[in-house]
Amino acid sequence: GMDVSEWDPSEDKYVTVKYDKTTGHRGEGAQQGSVAGGSRPSGGRENSPGGVHRQAGGTEGPRHHGGRHSEAHGGECPDHSSGTGKKKFESMFQSAEEKYPGKVRAVVKFNAPLAHQIMAGADLLAVTSRFEPCGLIQLQGMRYGTPCVCASTGGLVDTIIEGKTGFHMGRVSVDCDVVEPGDVQKVATTLKRAIKVVGTPVYQEMVRNCMVQDLSWK
Repeated sequence: GMDVSEWDPSEDKYVTVKYDKTTGHRGEGAQQGSVAGGSRPSGGRENSPGGVHRQAGGTEGPRHHGGRHSEAHGGECPDHSSGTGKKKFESMFQSAEEKYPGKVRAVVKFNAPLAHQIMAGADLLAVTSRFEPCGLIQLQGMRYGTPCVCASTGGLVDTIIEGKTGFHMGRVSVDCDVVEPGDVQKVATTLKRAIKVVGTPVYQEMVRNCMVQDLSWK
């Protein structure tokens, strides 16, 4: 479960347009506009296949997708990475921003308002964890109607349903010292598959499926 009072799109003080399970992501354009004023890459859902948010956290996942931004996005999908973690991951994301200007934005700091705005404005949430005992970020994403593209491990298996509330890429290696080419391919392939769904009736149904769940501690 999660704190559904802190993460509540119908009352979130950090987002421009409030919404709930009855309105879905109708306010998304406004959310993307507010984030663009700070840290969102140019584009947005109006003129791109979708915006992907990634968390630069500490479960060793970022290394899997670090080298495949262009392949996963086809050069079109904006990517926003935020958070803090190991310095090599922070540097990797910052380098990606330099390599793909206007397509990737890396924010290497904790910023609560921005985290809420991104969750409300992103089309997809990528969680490429090597291991994830439970996981809160995917619950926060679903609370805001943002389907998750995730590794099939731990709590992500228990909370994300393939084709209903998100997309599974399969298990990835738990060896933190090795980046398996096959794992990188899983990330890129699954992101491409998910991006193709954004904006379709299937995607809208996934948004609704995410938001109607009771994600509280009850």
